[in-house]
Amino acid sequence: MPISITLIFVFIFGLAIGSFLNCLIWRLHKKESLGGRSYCPKCKKQISWHDNIPLLSFIILNGKCRHCKQSISRQYPVVELVIGILFATAFANIFFHKQFLDNLFPLFTSNFLLLTFRDWFIISVMAIIFIYDLRWYLILDIITLPACLIVFLLNLNLGFSWQNLFAAGIIGGSFFLIQFLISNGRWIGGGDIRLGLLMGLALGWPNVLVAILIGYLIGSIVGLGLIVSNKKKWNSEVPLGIFLSVSAIIVLFWGKAIINWYFSLIFY
Repeated sequence: MPISITLIFVFIFGLAIGSFLNCLIWRLHKKESLGGRSYCPKCKKQISWHDNIPLLSFIILNGKCRHCKQSISRQYPVVELVIGILFATAFANIFFHKQFLDNLFPLFTSNFLLLTFRDWFIISVMAIIFIYDLRWYLILDIITLPACLIVFLLNLNLGFSWQNLFAAGIIGGSFFLIQFLISNGRWIGGGDIRLGLLMGLALGWPNVLVAILIGYLIGSIVGLGLIVSNKKKWNSEVPLGIFLSVSAIIVLFWGKAIINWYFSLIFY
């Protein structure tokens, strides 16, 4: 099958996963079971299958519930579209860097699907963290802690050394733990500590350090922009998890290239 056709199928699969993540996030917030049909959060009517097609149904319904005619949150199509794009990007990134990956993972051929699944899993977890922290200023342990175990086992099976992963996890978690202790919890929350641990186990060393630095850089730029535009004050609370989750995905895709670029500047 041509790679272009494969990427289309991967994109569609990503749309479906994005739809599932939207449902998961809402039900986690409402502390509801994942079982049962999807429903409109405003009128509580069940959503028919033909009104629950990722992205397409939002367009057909003009962004409104068929029953109550209330607006559907733009979060739903945006998350679906972004996850579709990220899944396709992850797949293409693996596919077109086969020679590099052959050197990184000696069993690349047998690990191709495992590597793809790992990247898709990390993307999905970071998307949940991004949205939940953006909307409710909270990073859920029920997401980060199981994810820590899963990515650790996946990376072990992909050839990462447990020493590297263990050190990266300790460094990532300790970076935020120290800030938490110094500020007595005023600067960051406990969820950020678990997110740092997750980033370390997912990305390894030195990628976790790159992700933290990029996350703080993005956060500083966005925070300054909000202050200048009078949307935030200097002492306003800003959800750090949204920046760290974005930086984690950036480093997942291009961590090696970023590190090589940085050292090329130093030793040029």
